[in-house]
Amino acid sequence: MTFTLDRFDLDHFVRATLEEDMGGPLTGPDRGRDVTSESVIPADALFSGVMDARHDCVVAGLPLAEAFFRALDPDVAIEVLVEEGASVSAGSDLMRLKGKGRAMLTAERSALNTVQHLTGIATMTRRYVDRIAGTGATLLDTRKTIPGLRVLEKYATRMGGAENHRMGLWDAAMIKDNHVAVAGDVGEAVRRARDAGVERIICEVDRVDQIEPAIAAGATHLLLDNMPPEVLRGAVTLIGGRVVTEASGGVTLETICDIAETGVQYISVGRLTQSAPAADIGLDFARV
Repeated sequence: MTFTLDRFDLDHFVRATLEEDMGGPLTGPDRGRDVTSESVIPADALFSGVMDARHDCVVAGLPLAEAFFRALDPDVAIEVLVEEGASVSAGSDLMRLKGKGRAMLTAERSALNTVQHLTGIATMTRRYVDRIAGTGATLLDTRKTIPGLRVLEKYATRMGGAENHRMGLWDAAMIKDNHVAVAGDVGEAVRRARDAGVERIICEVDRVDQIEPAIAAGATHLLLDNMPPEVLRGAVTLIGGRVVTEASGGVTLETICDIAETGVQYISVGRLTQSAPAADIGLDFARV
């Protein structure tokens, strides 16, 4: 299975993760070890395995799980049973495997950790997306990601139906309160970004009176921060489609529909990547 993401090295990720777990490189005289499997499982033992969902979820990360198993047993037979982003019910089989028992057991935890984490994110994301269906608003993720896992976590939010906000500090300016405090005011902060040649300028505003100065200075996107729905509705009306609008701050499943119905174009939710619980996904083996 071919799996590629921009700015993500799958082989490096798999190797580094397995080496962390095994305490050394995958090959060579100082290679890492799985002392339990080496001492308990015969070297020639073959296993079959089934990965399954233990509760309803939205699947993400199966290609990465496959890569973990193939890294330790290139000849392993793997059948992926569901597509990425698919909604599955509890008890659904996700993947079938057959190969070297030791290799499967060594790769098992790395594969499961990754699938459980990414599926948890995709599942939570889908719940938020479903809540705002039909409102015209689009769900965004944020930069509140685990260091080193941003590309994967943002991939998982896409599998759940969200769109990605900026990927990092490099692809758009986001002017927040600390930038404004140093620059002196919203307009001056935006002007500095514009004069530096930045094309995408997102400006956070938490008061209605900051809207006009931000637009006049060249903001292309206003992040309307922590505004209650009645204030947000007025802000969207005032902006009148001149720039992109986004609501952010304290958004929950209980409040997101009211926020979406104000007419805002985007709603960003940090908890998608910051607080999503891992999905309950299991992997059971049997000796062949």
